[in-house]
Amino acid sequence: MTTTTTDKLIYLDNNATTRLDPSVIEEMLPFLKEHYGNPSSGYAFAARARKALDFARERLTALLGCEPSEIVFTSGGTESNNAVISSALQSDPRGKHVVTSAVEHSAVLRPCQDLTKRGCEVTFVGVDRDGHVDLVELEAAIRPETALVSMMWANNETGVLFPVEQIAEICRAKGVLFHTDAVQAVGKIPIRLRDTVINFLSLSAHKFHGPKGVGALYVNRRTRFLPLIAGGGQENGRRGGTENVASIAGLGKAAERAAEYLPQEQTQVRAMRDRFEKAILQSVNGASVNGARAARLPNTTSFLFEGIESPAALLLLDRHHICCSAGSACRTGSQEASHVLRAMDSSSDVARRSLRFSLGRYNCESQIDRAIEIVPKVVERLRQLSPALETAVSTVATAL
Repeated sequence: MTTTTTDKLIYLDNNATTRLDPSVIEEMLPFLKEHYGNPSSGYAFAARARKALDFARERLTALLGCEPSEIVFTSGGTESNNAVISSALQSDPRGKHVVTSAVEHSAVLRPCQDLTKRGCEVTFVGVDRDGHVDLVELEAAIRPETALVSMMWANNETGVLFPVEQIAEICRAKGVLFHTDAVQAVGKIPIRLRDTVINFLSLSAHKFHGPKGVGALYVNRRTRFLPLIAGGGQENGRRGGTENVASIAGLGKAAERAAEYLPQEQTQVRAMRDRFEKAILQSVNGASVNGARAARLPNTTSFLFEGIESPAALLLLDRHHICCSAGSACRTGSQEASHVLRAMDSSSDVARRSLRFSLGRYNCESQIDRAIEIVPKVVERLRQLSPALETAVSTVATAL
């Protein structure tokens, strides 16, 4: 039988998106075919759709450790993040200030940058070389007029984990709302929201083997929330618009499966990541791991390779059917180097020489073996290239 490109594919970019779990597709199909009723309609035919929403809510809350009434279904992490920022500023008449980190995803950074154009102040708390945020600096940044503190749970580029439960306690003591973008954390590490004082949490289904274009926002039941999207009163008046029933059903199933696979994320996926990381460090001179001394997600490693350019490496790895990234998938094609890596070390060119590999439960040991064989060869090949040729390859890679 002829081997296809897909058969050869070694997908090591699970922080960008994930393969749909087959059981998720099965869960979605009935609502794309026969059970197409509008969940807001009053007749019996629509009841199946309403029940699907309720069931998905229950499945997701089982993964997050919260209550079904605290879940608002959205189109994904970006909408959830924007909704929180908007609500916090509207809810607090004193709200003229937001605190966030310098390494947030663009779905938080961009709306915060836009706020500065509308007269709102934003403090971007920096990180050290390991990606740690200084809690003393963070606490000092909070003012009487601070409406919201937003800090990601896990960095999408390095996998570095922030102590969000501690940050939430600091915010509570200061009387300030706290939000965490947990898009990369959900399904990879245990979360039990009812044991925290987190006010808001954002997530996206496609990061844990669910469909794209659907996500959720956790809103603590004691926290005031004003909707970003006004409409027909769906989601208990917290998000207007007819619900995407099939995708929400898929999100619920993906959440159920993620709960089942959490032990595997912590053991098998982590073991593959660690084996890959160790082998690359041993075989490639001038290689190091960004954020190596920090607590990280079990699936993520970000390598700095001296003497290469990331776009050129991505092009050559793609020719070997290895998928990875130079940073966030949302920045692909951008000429600007990773803001995350620049924040960790602004004095070097680490941001131009780094590659992120992120594993998942559909990876296997033979794929890791192949990556361990190919990556050092690609790095060595690029180091042999003259600077002019390397620049040319980099230009081609960026254009693609």
